[in-house]
Formats: sequence, structure tokens, C-alpha cells
Amino acid sequence: MHSFPAPALALVEQMTASAAQEPARAISFQGAPGANSHRAALEYAPESLPLPCFSFEDALDAVKAGRAGAAIIPIENSQHGRVADIHFLLPESGLSIVGEYFLPISHTIMGIGPGPYSAAYSHPQALGQTRHYLRSHGIVPMAYADTAGAAAYVKEMGDPTACAIAPRIAADLYDLTVAAEGVEDAHDNTTRFVVLAKEPLDPATLEGEPAMTTFVFEVKNVPAALYKALGGFATNGVNMTKLESYQAGASFAATMFFVDIVGRPGEPNVDRALEELKFHSKSVRLLGSYRMARERG
Repeated sequence: MHSFPAPALALVEQMTASAAQEPARAISFQGAPGANSHRAALEYAPESLPLPCFSFEDALDAVKAGRAGAAIIPIENSQHGRVADIHFLLPESGLSIVGEYFLPISHTIMGIGPGPYSAAYSHPQALGQTRHYLRSHGIVPMAYADTAGAAAYVKEMGDPTACAIAPRIAADLYDLTVAAEGVEDAHDNTTRFVVLAKEPLDPATLEGEPAMTTFVFEVKNVPAALYKALGGFATNGVNMTKLESYQAGASFAATMFFVDIVGRPGEPNVDRALEELKFHSKSVRLLGSYRMARERG
């Protein structure tokens, strides 16, 4: 908690105290108050008690330790791709995905004065999503742990040549001047969040509703292993909406794949596809089945 800039600490302490009174209602998120993850928590569950955490690991640990009933974590952005490290953190957390939420992203430039600015602080995702604006204005991007934390840091520094890229609400929370709004490079910019809890949803409870299932797997080290592992999804008509690879360990010999499919265990075509996947894979781990928040395809 004390890694947050001083202007954010009072708000963090208040929100942490409120969450401690009713941890089952708490939703942990990474970032200072005013971050996009804070917005996502409030929009996904308006009656929740958002619990700010300094890192993704802290947000996941809050659920594991019982300080929060769920965590809401950004997993990918329509413009800048997947959120770094999240594919490692989700399987390692031992938590299950129980929901998803899509948040339209709009970035605001803010500082203690109206500018001009020479440096912009924000989360690397936000910096990547505003790179054209920053380049055209001669502003150097400076990575920070989260967007709203960057706003609090700019307030703490008191440097009129520094600005933050953060949600509009952060300017109000930290008494900063808004210099420009809507500076994202693409105005359909959207971030997908997943909601994690200790216990998975029973796939049977999703019957009759559009559902998603997320899992990770490692193929056997034989020729055409990936082709064979994925063939069952094609032959059984299961729509795969995401397939991303990442290395497990430093040997570069074990490739893990992170997958989203439309459907859930208990549906015959999904069961057949997963069975074929398991036959051709070294390991398969389901991360959760949950209600689809946005139509795919």
C-alpha cells in the first residue's frame, strides 16, 4: 500500500478500510484510485467495494487471502494487445475466471498546469495506446505502475513540465488540470477484463447462455503436435477466439498456449474437442467457464 504516491495514499487507506469491513463485497484491482481498473470494478459490479492494490500479484493475493471476494484484471487491449505477464499470473494464481468485462478506454492528458509538457507518465499500455499523440507533441513516454498512480505521482512531483495519461476521473481525484482529452490513437479502444474468484462457476449453471471457456495447454514435443491438438476444435465446430503462445521457463523448450473458446464443458462438441486436445497434449488446465459479455464473430 505504501508504494503509492502520497496523494493517493489517503484514498487507498479509506478504500482498504471499507473493503476490510465486508471482504465478500470487495473487488481487488491493480492501480491507484481512479485507474481504469477502478472504473471497470465499479461498472462491472456497482455495489462492490473496490480494493486498490499496487501490483497484479497483490490484487490476486487479496482474493487468495480472503481480503476480497474477486479480482478484476485487464487481460488484453484492442489496440495494444495482451497485458504483459498476465498469461503467467493467471495460471499461477490458482484462481478461476468467473466473468469478463469490456471497458471502452479514453485517455486524458493532465498535469499541475496546462503545459507544454516534456514527459508523460503512465502505464506502458496507456503509453502504447497514445504513442502517436505523444510523438506529435514531442513528449517523452515514461512508464509507471498504473495510470491513476501516474497522476498522483505528477501531483506529488509538482513539475509543470510533467503530465500523466490517465482516466478523466483521476484529474478530479488528484486536483490536476486537464490539458487534452480523447488522446488515444484509436477511438474504438477497448480493454477486456477478466474477473477471478477462488471457486469456479459450475459450467452447468451457464446452460442456455452464451459462454466462454479459457484454458492453457502444453503440447507434446513431437512433429505436428499443435496441429493435432487443435484439430478437434475444427472438426467439432468449436469457435476458438484466442490462441496465444508463451514460453514456460528459460529453456525455450516448453511452449504454453493460452486459449479462449466459445462454449463450455458439458456441451458435447466442446467435450469432444477437449478430449482430443488432452490426448495430444502434455498438460491441459481449465481456467474457467463464464458468461460471454460480448458476442464473438
